[in-house]
Amino acid sequence: MSDPAARYARAESARAHPITTAFAGAQRFELDPFQIAGCHALEEGRSVLVAAPTGAGKTIVGEFAIHLAMLTAGEKAFYTTPMKALSNQKFRELQEVYGESEVGLLTGDTNINGNARVVVMTTEVLRNMLYADSAALRGLRYVVMDEVHYLADRFRGAVWEEVIIHLPLEVRLIALSATVSNAEEFGDWLDTVRGGGADEPAVEVIVSETRPVPLEQHVLVRGDLLPLFDDRAGIATAQVNQELMRIRGGSGARYENNRQAQQFRSQGGYDAVRKRPPRGGRRPVRSSNMQRIERLDRPQVVQLLERANLLPAIFFIFSRAGCDGAVQQVRRSGLRLTTREERDEIRRVIDERTRTLHEDDLEVLGYWEWRDNLERGVAAHHAGLLPAFKEVVEELFRRKLVKVVFATETLALGINMPARTVVLEKLEKFNGEARVAITSGEYTQLTGRAGRRGIDVEGHAVVQWTEALDPQAVAALASRRTYPLNSSFRPTYNMAVNLIDQFGRRRAREILESSFAQFQADRAVVGLAREVKDAEESLAGYAKAMTCDRGDFVEYAGMRRELSDLEKLNRADRTAPARIRDQRQREIQDLRRRLQRHPCHTCPDREAHARWGERYAKLQRRVEKIRRQIDARTGTVARVFDRVVDVLVAVDYVHLEDGGEATLTPAGATMKRIYGERDLLVAEALRRGLWTSLDAPGLAALACCLVYEPRRDEAGPGEHGLPRGPFRQALSATQELWARLDDLEQDHHLPGTEPVATGLATAMHSWARGASLDRVLQEADLAAGDFVRWAKQTIDLLDQLSLVAAPPVAATARAALDAVRRGIVVYGSL
Repeated sequence: MSDPAARYARAESARAHPITTAFAGAQRFELDPFQIAGCHALEEGRSVLVAAPTGAGKTIVGEFAIHLAMLTAGEKAFYTTPMKALSNQKFRELQEVYGESEVGLLTGDTNINGNARVVVMTTEVLRNMLYADSAALRGLRYVVMDEVHYLADRFRGAVWEEVIIHLPLEVRLIALSATVSNAEEFGDWLDTVRGGGADEPAVEVIVSETRPVPLEQHVLVRGDLLPLFDDRAGIATAQVNQELMRIRGGSGARYENNRQAQQFRSQGGYDAVRKRPPRGGRRPVRSSNMQRIERLDRPQVVQLLERANLLPAIFFIFSRAGCDGAVQQVRRSGLRLTTREERDEIRRVIDERTRTLHEDDLEVLGYWEWRDNLERGVAAHHAGLLPAFKEVVEELFRRKLVKVVFATETLALGINMPARTVVLEKLEKFNGEARVAITSGEYTQLTGRAGRRGIDVEGHAVVQWTEALDPQAVAALASRRTYPLNSSFRPTYNMAVNLIDQFGRRRAREILESSFAQFQADRAVVGLAREVKDAEESLAGYAKAMTCDRGDFVEYAGMRRELSDLEKLNRADRTAPARIRDQRQREIQDLRRRLQRHPCHTCPDREAHARWGERYAKLQRRVEKIRRQIDARTGTVARVFDRVVDVLVAVDYVHLEDGGEATLTPAGATMKRIYGERDLLVAEALRRGLWTSLDAPGLAALACCLVYEPRRDEAGPGEHGLPRGPFRQALSATQELWARLDDLEQDHHLPGTEPVATGLATAMHSWARGASLDRVLQEADLAAGDFVRWAKQTIDLLDQLSLVAAPPVAATARAALDAVRRGIVVYGSL
């Protein structure tokens, strides 16, 4: 990697980078050094990894790549994002710059101008295009991967690695990431797979930890915004505000440093201490004279922020019900944050963006109350909202017409909705199983929304006081700004058949060995190998120290250890049968005779040699253990790939030839175009003809069963609520097939998949038959936004079936797709 200081120095030379200079001059604000460095690297022909805080302006480097593509006739640029909402937002932004004819959008269920020179898409769409060798890849010069730290996502992260590995080397990659602590390691891997060399790296790593808008940290206590730190000059060296420590009083533990505070917070803080008995230590004692501090209610907090000129604000509340309840609290208080002119503009935007809503659905969706709340300047934002409603909230907030949004943490994941202030009511959340403290990375992601570049001089993060809050623990959260990026890559069946088809089995294994997962494992192996090398040097020293001129002391020491082990075993295992004990006793006597006859037995320095021999044996056992660890990590990804291939061979999707090479069978060729967690189950069901008797609603319901992931506490409808007739038969056959495949995967030491989930089948069946929204949402027991999300995933699977299934099922899939894609499912879709 080149010296960042040298690269920043070159930013002063406009003559060296005329395209960057012209591009920077056209922006509405002066580019930061890290942005200029990224543009310079691209202009010089290299790929870049840009890691910077939320709101720092990383995307400007991606936009410069698009600018470069548009300067040369015939060149294309793709902009990938992890979420459809982000893709939709970026699509609109780029249309404003380059015009509708030059910008396309591909998100699985949306295909607009897909052959345009600039195409925005989800990462999965690009992965599928690479495997299919799509004609749309011709002329591709730049690929922007926004939010590339999603590579660590347990469920979808592998897609990012697949794209990075398979992109042609002539394509320049622009990887945009949140600040991660191992950016250099990730950059080294990118450089390796993108063809870099020691003299000429292919990837420039650019890291910035500077927020363009400084962030002030506050704690809201008794109606006052108290600074979290006494020293406002720098968080890293700042001391916690002593006024907060005095308020905390006798119940506050004292820490030597922020690391201790963070460790205490990660273990659950004071709530956890109160719920568990102490282990060998004293429980913090709450001061008997400490007065309970009353919390302001939400309308009071909103009014306080309004008086302090700290709106617009985002309140992060870690539950949907909490977000909706907060809006109702503000509504009941009669608080109104908008002027008459603003209310007129809000109504105009709502009417324009929701004009396709059916009159019959408005009451079901709570439209009129939602509209009234927006006119007051208040809104909720969470996954349960209809996508069209969320888009309206986002637009109104960006235009400063909505002043307060109560949101779940999903809002922090990339959507462009900066605020002047972010309020955290609690520093813990429910993770599906228990309430856990948020991490420093989550705290940074959430508070990163505070501070609007070009508008605010500073952003503000406000933590509300709770009885259990410890100021030093909060300071620890605010002080750590980075987290590691770890690969979640694992081979899938679809990945395996595509790789085998394109490259053959041996080359496929080599490609998988180039994954970031294996790169990280190999880096760990380097450290382990260094331990082995150091240990081997020590072993040589020990061997020299126990050298005996009378004979082989290593052999003698081994016999002594064997004798000692047998004697211990004989003493401990007194319940063994007499035959076995007699056999051991004979072995013991034989070893004693051999020891006495060994030349080293009569050496006067025998015991001194033996002490070195024991050290030698102990270290040798340690070395053997490390070597087993190395063996376990070396080739980890390839071994999993081999297990996946073995399953595919067992079900006749892959044929192994005598030399170990592999080819696809017709069933394997079909699987190439089936993507998702249940790729093998879908492919097998099609091959066995399990769904040929289904009509369109039945196939829609069954496809929903394959994509739907129930809540942990969801019981499901049982057999009673499910559609009857062919659907029941097809479902039963599919469940039996899943069980057989799951057993097969377990036999090959693969994790398998969750059982088929029927919780939404009845509602999806009704929807595909044309039932009303009111009835379907009652049957689903879901919010409108959740139903839309699962319906769109059902559409994605039906679309795949329409392309790969035999004609009867393919036709049914197209009919089912059309039946599901109606009403609220298409509201807000571009």
